[in-house]
Formats: sequence, C-alpha cells, structure tokens
Amino acid sequence: MPNTTIKTSKPIGYAYIEDKMFYEMLTYGFMQKAFITGSVIAIACSLLGVFLVLRKYALIGDGLAHISFGGVAFGLLFSLMPFFSALAFALIGSIGIIKLRENARLHGDTAIGIVGHASLGLGIFIVSMARGFNVDILSYLFGSILAIKTAEVFMSVLLAAIVILLIILFYHDLFSLTFDEQSAKTSGINANFLNTVIITLTAITVVSSMNVVGLMLASSLIILPAASSLQLRQSFKKTLFFSALIAVFCVNTGLILSFIHDWAPSGTIVVVNTLVFLSLLFARSIIS
Repeated sequence: MPNTTIKTSKPIGYAYIEDKMFYEMLTYGFMQKAFITGSVIAIACSLLGVFLVLRKYALIGDGLAHISFGGVAFGLLFSLMPFFSALAFALIGSIGIIKLRENARLHGDTAIGIVGHASLGLGIFIVSMARGFNVDILSYLFGSILAIKTAEVFMSVLLAAIVILLIILFYHDLFSLTFDEQSAKTSGINANFLNTVIITLTAITVVSSMNVVGLMLASSLIILPAASSLQLRQSFKKTLFFSALIAVFCVNTGLILSFIHDWAPSGTIVVVNTLVFLSLLFARSIIS
C-alpha cells in the first residue's frame, strides 16, 4: 500500500496548541483585566520595594498583609466590601505601627509584629465567630486575579497610580532618606513625614496586591523584583527601572503559564519571580 501524506495548512502538535491557546487567551476579558491589573500593581510594588529593601524594611509587607486580613474578615462579617475594609485596616494599622515606634520606643520590626499579629488574631477570631462565610476567604489569602471585577481593576489602577505619583514627587527626599537617614534629617528633610508616606504607600500596595497574589504572597511582589534588580548592580534610577521591568515580566509570564498549564496564578507568579532572582544571583556569582 503506497504511503499517503495528509497535508495541513497549519502545524499539528503541542507547539501549535500552545500558540493557539496564547492567542485565544488574549481575547478573554478576564485575562485582559488580569494583565492590566497585574502590570500596574507590579510596577507600584517593585518601585516601592527598592526603597524598602535598601532600608531593611522588606518584611513590613508581611505585617501589613496580616493587618489587612483582619480588615477582610471584618468586612465580610458586616457585609462590607472586603477591599475597602482591608484598605482601611491597613492604613489604620500603618499609623499604629508609626505611633508605637515613636511613643513606645520600639524597633520597627517589633511594632510591625505587634500590630500585624494582633490584627491577624482578630481576623481569625472573627472567622471562627462567624462560623465561616458564604464566600471563599482563601481567594483573599492566595489571590483571585482571574476573577477580578471591572470596578476592582479601576480601583487597583488608581491606587497604583497614586503610589507611583507620590514616589516621583518625593523621589529626591526618599533617595536621601534611604541611604542616610541621619544626614537627611540634618539637611532639613522631614523624615517622620516621609516614613509615614512610605508605610502608607506600602499599605496601599499590599491591599492592591490582594487580587493579584493574595495577602499571604503580597510581600513577594515587593521584595523579589527589587532583590532581583539589585543583583544587576546598576545606578539607583536604573535599579528602579529594572525592578519594574522584572516585576511586569514575571507577572505576565506567570499569568500566561498558569493559563496554558492550568496552574494557580498567584503561586506561578511568585515561582517565576523566584526563578528570575536565582538566575540573576547565579549569573552575578559567575561574573564576579
């Protein structure tokens, strides 16, 4: 029997299926929202992360995430929108951290731990008292970017824009404060005000990240891109630029991979961030 060849106008195989899925993915409204929201939040978190990592305040994001969880539980208990209740708790908690540092003369990490764990305990207490909720609270803890609503997209973009704008406005003062706080105070810079600005912006970014990677992983968007960018050993402005670039790349790559392979978006984003950091760290160790 003679061999017969079936000609096709398109290649058949795994690569073709992946390409088709990629183009189809871009036509879905929920993926478009995820890309937009993830990108703007990534930029805000990564820019702020450079300042926080250099000032050794990187873990403040974890503390504010704990505080925000209390706000989520409070909002669900009283039928409020969890996003706004979490934001309110985070802002109030950030002020509480500042006041504890000033009045109780505590180190920053101690104040963060006290306020953060108190709010986390309150959240767990509310959840147990309410005997559960009609919504999946895990979506707030580990993210639900593919289910994000249009109103939440606009809110996330607005909050991220505020963060980026304030960083630009106070850039020179924040730069001075980051590298030499004592000299910044001597030169007339209001360090207390700027510290309040930084922690407030961090509270906003953590809550904004809730839909992207969830509260439990929100700090990763602050720490990992900044840490990756610092491996490049560039000037401060270039470090900010590469931090934002790495963050956007990791978020979008994570979203694409999670869609194609049906993985959890939040975990995939964090894994991609981690792999980028390890790759740059390994490259730097070889070069140096």
